[in-house]
Amino acid sequence: MSESGPESAKRKQILDGARRVFLSAGFAAASMGEIAREAKVSKGTLYVYFDSKEALFGALIVEAKRETSERLLSLDTELREARDSDIAPFLTMLATGLMEKFRMPNHVSMVRMVMGAADRFPGLARQFYDAGAGYGHARLAAWITEQVAAGRLVAEDADIAAWQFISMCCHPVSARVALGTLPPPDDERIRRTAEAAVSTFLAAYGPR
Repeated sequence: MSESGPESAKRKQILDGARRVFLSAGFAAASMGEIAREAKVSKGTLYVYFDSKEALFGALIVEAKRETSERLLSLDTELREARDSDIAPFLTMLATGLMEKFRMPNHVSMVRMVMGAADRFPGLARQFYDAGAGYGHARLAAWITEQVAAGRLVAEDADIAAWQFISMCCHPVSARVALGTLPPPDDERIRRTAEAAVSTFLAAYGPR
């Protein structure tokens, strides 16, 4: 089946409609009829592609996992290129990129949707985590380990150090927007938060 053919376009149309319904109504309250109406297809057409709302939700998680994995491929390149570069500018760039991603409406919505259905779909929620936060943490921890071996950082536990850095980038954004209580930070706020995160990280793990 062609990725750009009519079958693929129809499937995307259905998934887009399902995403809107799940985000607005929640998984439990969503119905296949409502999804069909939102996607502007007949229920018959909907069932040709997906036999249940569980299958639809699973497809959305897999799609989000693939998109996250594709975005994180650039992280591997950035980490390889940063092995011999100045640490502070690289970490500042990484922190800024993470916070810009965390404030994206689509990312926030997807996280809310996954968290809301994690009890019902623990396997899919784990896939989403492994492709996103888990993968990013593992790659950053590996980079920190390399920097420790080169004498450019001092960290007894690279896993903990990586989580601490990611948390300093994630929580100032997610705590504001995940519950919809505050608007996402603007570019200036992100810049200042990124610089503060890097300063704190290097104060703890920079060479003595």
